[in-house]
Amino acid sequence: MKRKADSSKFQVSTVDVLTNWKKAEDLAAEYLRRNGYKILERNYHTPFGEIDIIAKHGKTYVFVEVKSGTGIRINPSERVDVKKYERINRSAEYYLRSKRYSKARIDVIEIVSNEKLEIRHYKNIGWDFI
Repeated sequence: MKRKADSSKFQVSTVDVLTNWKKAEDLAAEYLRRNGYKILERNYHTPFGEIDIIAKHGKTYVFVEVKSGTGIRINPSERVDVKKYERINRSAEYYLRSKRYSKARIDVIEIVSNEKLEIRHYKNIGWDFI
């Protein structure tokens, strides 16, 4: 994934998110709440796959994939490949089929843990309903 991250960086004390995906998702959900998002679902399962977080920001549904790692060899967000993106896309469409909406997008939240923890929010990684 080559999109530029949101320029505002959110830093917190070091937490071991590398071995515990649940902690990474909890941190991402808290980050979203602090930035005005309403969390609608967590770990939402569909026949096509799972969406880590479904949130709403204003009138926009936001489907969030959370990735964590050290960022030494590659950034965690780079693990969202075409196959993963397609699963998220189909799962998002499945979720939206019974909803009235005007906008929806797919975001990735990357949690990098080296000397300190850093959260990077990549908005609208390529799928957008307007």
